[in-house]
Amino acid sequence: MFSKILIANRGEIALRIIRTCKRLGIQTVAIYSEADADSLFVQQADESYCVGKPPVNQSYLNADEIIRVAIISGAQAVHPGYGLLSENADFAKKCLAAGLVFIGPSPEIIASMGSKIEARKTMKNAGVPVIEGIDTSLDNEVEAREAGRVIGYPLMLKASAGGGGIGMQLVNSEEELLKAFAGNKKRAESFFGDGAMFLEKYIAEPHHIEVQILADTHGNVVPLWERECSIQRRNQKVVEEAPSPFISEETREKMLDAAVKAAKHIGYFNAGTIEFLVDREQNFYFLEMNTRLQVEHPVTEEITGLDLVEEQLKVASGEHLSFSRGDVQLNGHAIEVRIYAEDPVRFLPSPGKITAFQLPEGEGIRNECAIEAGSQVTPFYDPMIAKLIAWGETRREACNRIKKALEDYKIEGIKTNIPMLIQTVSHEQFLLGYTTTEFVNEYYLPKKTTAK
Repeated sequence: MFSKILIANRGEIALRIIRTCKRLGIQTVAIYSEADADSLFVQQADESYCVGKPPVNQSYLNADEIIRVAIISGAQAVHPGYGLLSENADFAKKCLAAGLVFIGPSPEIIASMGSKIEARKTMKNAGVPVIEGIDTSLDNEVEAREAGRVIGYPLMLKASAGGGGIGMQLVNSEEELLKAFAGNKKRAESFFGDGAMFLEKYIAEPHHIEVQILADTHGNVVPLWERECSIQRRNQKVVEEAPSPFISEETREKMLDAAVKAAKHIGYFNAGTIEFLVDREQNFYFLEMNTRLQVEHPVTEEITGLDLVEEQLKVASGEHLSFSRGDVQLNGHAIEVRIYAEDPVRFLPSPGKITAFQLPEGEGIRNECAIEAGSQVTPFYDPMIAKLIAWGETRREACNRIKKALEDYKIEGIKTNIPMLIQTVSHEQFLLGYTTTEFVNEYYLPKKTTAK
C-alpha cells in the first residue's frame, strides 16, 4: 500500500479521498488554485501546494505542474477523483512516465473509452447491446443528413469526445439536424478539442441506469449492483439511487453480466462504471463507460458496505480483490441528491459567500461537502457544492429520510437547488419509482406557450 498520494482534484471529492487515506494511515498531498487557498480540503490534507491561478486551465488542468508537485512532495501515486484530469489519457501517461502510479486504469483504456464512437465499436465486439446508430464520425451536414435518413428520426446528435451533455441534442427531423450540427460540432471542438460527431437512434422514455464495477490487475471483475440516474437537468445527473426501482431481477442480472463482459473484454482494472440506457420494455443498451470514480459512488457504498476509494487504492497497489460477486450482498436502499449553488428555476450558477450553513443529521444520513459558513463559492468551478445521501432498509424509508434531511438543510447567502430537490423527492412519479431522463423537462421547465 502507498504511504503518500497526491490528490489531483478539489472540493468534496478531495475531502472524501482524504478521509479514507487518514483511516488507512496514508499521507495526502493537496493541490489548490489561488481561489481555493482557504478551502477545507486544503486544511485537511497533510501537505498542500498552490498550482496556479483560479481558472482551471491555469491550475487544476495544469498537468505538468501537478506532476512536478507530486514528485517534490514524495508522493508515490496520484488519485484524480472525478472530472478535471480523471479521464485524461495524456495525464495518466505522464504520471506513469514520471514514476507515479495513476490510481485508475491504463492510459490506453482511458483513451479507448474516451471516444464514444470507438467505445461503441468495442462494445459491439464484446457482445454488449448498443443503440442503433453509426460508428464513424460525421464531418459535415451532408454526411449527417445521409446518416439520419438511414437510421430514421428521432435521433440523438452526440459529440464523440463529449461529456456532461455538451454537444448532445435531440433532433426530430432532418431540418433540426442540419440546424443543430454546426453549433454542436463547434461546442465539442471548444470544450474537448475534438469535433467528431455521430448519431444514435433516440430511445423513448429512457431510463439511465449504470453498473458500478471493481476490477483488479489479475483479471477479477466484480459488479457492485446498479444505480438509477435518470433524473437529470441539461443531461447532468441530479438525483441517483441504488438499486434501481425500475428494473426486474432478470434485467438486473443481464445488465450485471453485460458490465462484467465489457470490462473483461478491454482488460479493465480499478473502479469503473458501465452506463446503459433502458427503454420502457427494459431492453438495455450501452451508453458509455466512465473510467473513474463517479460522483454518485456513495449510494453504492451505502448498499454494499464497501469503501470504493479504499478498493481503488488496493487495486492500484497491485492487490487482488478480496471478494467475489457472490460476496457482495445488497443491503437496503440509498438515495443521493446533488446540491448546486444555482437558481433552482433557471438552473444558472449562483456564486457568492455562504453566510450561514448547517448540515442535516439523523439515522441513515451522510453528508459529502467541502464548504462551511464563510466559504466563498466562486464562478470558476462546477457549481455542485455538496452531496446528501440517505440510506434506509426500504426505498420508502430512504425517500422519507432524504426529504426530511433536505428540509433541515441550511444554506444562506447563495441560492441553491434544494427547493427543486424537495419537490423532486416528494413527487408522485419519483415515489412510484418510475422516472425517466425527461423528468425535469416534464415537471420543472417552463412550458412553451403559443401566442394568441
